[in-house]
Formats: sequence, C-alpha cells, structure tokens
Amino acid sequence: MSYNVREHSSKKIAYYYDSNIGNFHFGPEHPMKPNRIRLAHQLVTAYGLYRHMDIFRPFPATRKDMQEFHPEDYTYFLSVAEPQRVEWLAKDMKKYNIGEDCPIISDLFQYNQTTCGGTLAAATKLNKQKADIVINWMGGSSHAKYAEANGFCFTNDVVLGILKLLDFHPRVLYVDIDVLHGDGVEEAFYCTDRVMTVSFHQYGKGVFPGTGNVQSIGAEEGTGYSVNVPLKEGITDKVYQSIFKPIITKVMDRFDPSVIVLQCGPDSLSGDKIGRFNLTLDGHGECVSFLRSFNLPLMLLGGGGFNSDNVAKCWANETAIACGQNLPVRPPGNDYKKYFRSSFRLPVKPSNMANHNRPKELAAIQREIFANLNSLPAVPSVQMQPIQEEILAPLPEVSQVLEMANPDERLPPQVMDSVVAHEGEFYDFENGSGANRGVVQYADMTPPDDWFLDDFFQDLQTIEMRSEMV
Repeated sequence: MSYNVREHSSKKIAYYYDSNIGNFHFGPEHPMKPNRIRLAHQLVTAYGLYRHMDIFRPFPATRKDMQEFHPEDYTYFLSVAEPQRVEWLAKDMKKYNIGEDCPIISDLFQYNQTTCGGTLAAATKLNKQKADIVINWMGGSSHAKYAEANGFCFTNDVVLGILKLLDFHPRVLYVDIDVLHGDGVEEAFYCTDRVMTVSFHQYGKGVFPGTGNVQSIGAEEGTGYSVNVPLKEGITDKVYQSIFKPIITKVMDRFDPSVIVLQCGPDSLSGDKIGRFNLTLDGHGECVSFLRSFNLPLMLLGGGGFNSDNVAKCWANETAIACGQNLPVRPPGNDYKKYFRSSFRLPVKPSNMANHNRPKELAAIQREIFANLNSLPAVPSVQMQPIQEEILAPLPEVSQVLEMANPDERLPPQVMDSVVAHEGEFYDFENGSGANRGVVQYADMTPPDDWFLDDFFQDLQTIEMRSEMV
C-alpha cells in the first residue's frame, strides 16, 4: 500500500542539507527544535528518495550575503552573539528583539549561516537552470525583520533567496502555508510589484504575529501584490483546498510569475503544539502538488512546525511529491526510529476539533481577494539586465580544466557540478561566497564604525592574547 501516490517525475531536483543543523539547540523548553530537520532527512534517506535527486551541502552564508537584506550592525551582533557574552550584549538585545522567543544560543551565527546558505544556494541553482525544483528544509525563516529577530527567526533566508531570484526573474511568487502569517517576507516586499506574497494563516485574537488581515494588500507600487487569507482554527483538508486552489489559480493568472517559492511550515498540521489547524499530510502536500503542476521553477522551504514527528513525516512526504514518487505507509528502519512511536505510520490523522471556518465567511474573503487581483494592471514590465556571460558561457572539457587547474584557486561552479564526489559529504559550490565551512571569517568579525562593543572587543582581544601567552 502506498500513501500520496504521485506520477512519475522527470523533473531535476536539488536537495540541500547540512548534518550540523541538528546540533543547534534552543533550549529544553523552547518549541523550536532544529533536530526535527535531521529526523526529516532520516526519513528522506530511509525511503530512498536520494536516488531521485541531487543532494548538496551548501556553503555557509557570510555576513555580506546576509547584508543583502539585513543591516551591517545587526549581522555583526549576530556574528558575536554567544551565551557567555550575554552580560555585554544585554544593552542591545532589546533593540534587536533578542530574548525568550529568540534567545542567544550557542553558535547562533553558524545556525543562521546554515539556514541562509541553503536557500541562497538553492536560488542560485534555479537561476542557472540546473534544477526544476530545489528543496531546503533548513530554511523558511519567514518572520525575521530587517533589523529584528522575530518568531524564532533571526535572519530571513526567504527574503535573501527571493532577492537572489530577482536577479534573473522578473516576477517571483511567494506562497506561505505555515499556520502563522508570513509577516517578515510580506513586509520586505510590501511596496514592490515584482514579488507577490500570498499567505494562508490562522488569524484572530491572540494569534501571533497579529498581522495578515485580508485588507493588507500592499502599498505604493506594491498595492494589490500582498494577498492575505486569514483563516480560523480547525480548518480541514477539504475546506482548505476549497479556498487555496481558486486563489492560487487566480494569482497565477493575474501575476504570471516566472518562479515560485513555497514555504511549507508543518505547524498547520493537526496535532501541532502551536498551530490550531486540522490538516493532514494529504491536505498539506496537495498544496505542493498543485504548485508543482504549473511546471515553473519551484523552491520548497521549511518553516514552523513544533511536533517533530509531524515535521519529519510532512517534509519526507513533500520531498517525495517533488520527486514524483510513492511512499509506503510504513517506512523502512532508520537511525531515529526511537524518536517516533513504536507503531509509526506515515499518515497524520485529523483530530475531532471543530472547524470554525464558515462557508459564507470564506466566500466573502475569496470575493474580496479576487476583487483586489482583478484591479491589478497588466503584468508589470521589468527592465532586466542580460545574464552575465561568465555564468552561462561554455567551458573547456572538464578533464582539461582539471589538468590545468591551479591548486590554490577554486574551480568555477560549471566545472565542479560535473565532478563526482562522495554523495554523503560534499558542498554545493553554487553560492560562491568562499566561506570556510562553519567558520566565521575575520572579515565577518570586523565591526561597523559605530558599533557599541568596540571597547569590549578590545578587552576581549587583550584577554585572549594573555591566554595565548600563558
């Protein structure tokens, strides 16, 4: 017996994963568990999905990469933030909204390097037309703001990825099926007509982040390009799809994107510790399948999800959907089997919670959204620069390049893509940042001119010099 049967796929899939992601820890009481990504990857490999896609380990993002969206002083704060320095950092922790929800954890900057690095590499892969679908379950931090941590997110890899896609694509569609409003991404592109953000989310009194009502449609040139679908708790697969598919179909017709980014937060599944939706893997995965059916370049990102069992099942299932493969209900044995129930099965069953979404209310929301979309002008015309010749220009035969290569210089990505490496441990050379794996470069440690910790770091360097002398 199979679950979520899909048609055979001829699409080229690139999958990004760094085994270190499971080593980061937000604390025993914190709902965010990065180890959930490791569990998901274990299911992906246990099901043999690695046979249907290329698996890459991305280079860590640098401060310079992050500063394509985030300001210099904020990225510097993240690069020096460690638990043992909280006493000195306390002055500006409030400024950057660092605290209980977004705590300073060990290796905080490396954590953000990992999440952002995967999304940037995935975007580059799409830009170079070397994959049809790219997957980075480590990404999807949609709540982080320009200079502020928010909603368990410190850096907004989604925004960084979209900005990179805009270098090659005139219009980017961002769809968010996380149970919480994708406020950080919407805010970043609220005034542009080149990115349309569409968020399906729980909305109501006391629901974080408190934004995302249907009247929030963008501003200035971006008026009409923010689409919000506020939903109430208890929504089921059938009801969710009754509004998801018509709205997405209308968006595709009016906006005509050239690439799609889908944030697949599993906190909209039944049984989540924070979300109050009642979706199963069928309803959640159908969103991936539907967007895949448009045959546009597609990026799949992670997001929220605070039931690790559900997260692993969801992302394994949606990796299979991307690959066009079938999954047995009972997975093969895997190293993390003890984390699941002894009677583990793939499906996530709905609960008996009531659905508070009335048909008349949903119809009214859909009519208002359609009216806004119908008022949009013709698809915006964008002045695009020619693709850089060095990116797409043909190279000599790989063997010739390798033979003549200078061992002290990095080979171009066109060559490295053709070099066979051990599939378990290797990097994707797409983002070209040059950062050493897991290491904060000295350039990254250079503070802005007005940085508040100048005196502290002078003292710290003195202490370290004395320690080395001893």
